Amino acid sequence: MTATVALTAGGLAALAVIAGVFGLVIGSFLNVVVARVPEGRSVVSPPSACPRCGTPIRPRDNIPVLSWLVLRAKCRSCGQPISWRYPAVEALTAACFVALALRFGASLTLPAEAALTAGLVALGLIDADTMRLPKKVVWPTAAVLVALLLVAAGVGGQWHRLGVAAISAAVSGAVFLLIHLAVPRGMGFGDVRLSPVIGLGLGWVGWEWAFVGFFLANLIGAVVGIALIAAGRHQRRQPIPFGVFLAVGAFVALLVPHLPSLR
Repeated sequence: MTATVALTAGGLAALAVIAGVFGLVIGSFLNVVVARVPEGRSVVSPPSACPRCGTPIRPRDNIPVLSWLVLRAKCRSCGQPISWRYPAVEALTAACFVALALRFGASLTLPAEAALTAGLVALGLIDADTMRLPKKVVWPTAAVLVALLLVAAGVGGQWHRLGVAAISAAVSGAVFLLIHLAVPRGMGFGDVRLSPVIGLGLGWVGWEWAFVGFFLANLIGAVVGIALIAAGRHQRRQPIPFGVFLAVGAFVALLVPHLPSLR
């Protein structure tokens, strides 16, 4: 990893708070991405509005989580319920960012992995809703991740680590592409497209983390799939949103501090 600034317990706590606040803001934006991108709408304009009455949301009513609580989960204009999902996504993103801050500390790795995580949150939610992993989310996530890792490699002199990340990305993409070509119905091309992005982000930490991330994705996906089939809520040949499990597996792997058994 790139050089990390040593922090006291108080400094680490402050970093976690800052990361959490930033995560709330990013989570609010991710709500827009999840709602608009699958419908082909711009995430920039028009401004956010109540999905029921169309009234633009005022700045004071657009504070992550807090506004939802103050308004008691109802639109100020029409009084219709506001879905719990909005604050849930904001809180989830904030919690993820806090966990990453505690894991990586004040390092240039932190913003890169936070960018990857934000993209994974959005993609996981979209895949759960639509069974799609849109290029309009995958490619921007990849672009921001590459830019931040280039900065981290340049400032920290960790070009060899960037090389490992690039190899992890290439191998991940190649393996997923082969699986897709061999069993097209078993894996969508969206998963193929996302795999090298995850491989790059995890590979920066170490190739072992990339291996563990994809292993966890398959393990969690298999367990959930079997459980759903056993409960009669899923058909054997019915596809599952594997992007959700890729996101979960990748994030869990990021939080693993050491993998001595793979070294």
